[in-house]
Amino acid sequence: MSSSTPLSGVNQPLRGIALVVVATFLFASHDALSKFLGGLYPIIMVVWVRYLVHTLLMAGIFLPKSGMAVLRTRKPVLQTLRALSLLSTSLLFTAGLQYLPLAEATSVNFLAPVLVTALSVPLLKEHVTTGQWVAVVMGFIGVLVVVHPGGSMFTPAILFPFGSALGFCFYQILTRRVAAYDSPTTSNFFAGLCNTLVMTALVPFFWKMPEWDHLLLMLALGGFGMSAHLLLTQAFRFAAPAMLAPFSYCQIVFAGLLGFVVFGQVPDHLSMVGIAIICLSGLGAAWMQRRK
Repeated sequence: MSSSTPLSGVNQPLRGIALVVVATFLFASHDALSKFLGGLYPIIMVVWVRYLVHTLLMAGIFLPKSGMAVLRTRKPVLQTLRALSLLSTSLLFTAGLQYLPLAEATSVNFLAPVLVTALSVPLLKEHVTTGQWVAVVMGFIGVLVVVHPGGSMFTPAILFPFGSALGFCFYQILTRRVAAYDSPTTSNFFAGLCNTLVMTALVPFFWKMPEWDHLLLMLALGGFGMSAHLLLTQAFRFAAPAMLAPFSYCQIVFAGLLGFVVFGQVPDHLSMVGIAIICLSGLGAAWMQRRK
């Protein structure tokens, strides 16, 4: 597959920012639907539908144009590990949403960029500056503030979004590894297909016949997820990732709004402080990575 256009050639930041903001709203909407449906159906089934719709939509878009060539990867083992990392994120985060408020769970999941900074030393042999290590420490302090005694997050269920963040961290690291060999379309399609096959093997043991209106919501769940990923891919055509990274935190804002409107959940004051610390640590890590 041909490589992407060099990021140095992009020069339409406003268009890239707009696409990222829309993508974050779709991701937050996806998570709100996951929380709602996960309270009615087995989590295995909800995640299966998400990947099934994602894969079918991508097949309808890309197979007529590229054929099976879109699935040809030069790194099948890495792509499989990448897909399973994403699957672990989906399962753990959806499980966590059944016990935790949407905004707080989303903010803990945003530890992933900070974890990437920490694990890039042993896994990618990258040099991490003192400032980046400070950002890592601040991210974990933010989580401790969110998970304060007496708060809604002071529960063992916090391990679900934390595990999700760790899975997403490995997913991002593996994405960086395979980007030199496969196109984003191949990577996204491969991950969707791989995870659909895994979940299809599991879903018969957890099947529950969905109601018609819930079935429409399940279809929307997969559509939101796939559309958000495609919008992010398009955004990187117009602006560099380091420039767009701060706007990805709009997802926490949208998650807070949807959590209030749909579920009546409002973070307490300490949780809001912790969320702000997590956001600042992630933004700081992105800014220092851009300087490097």
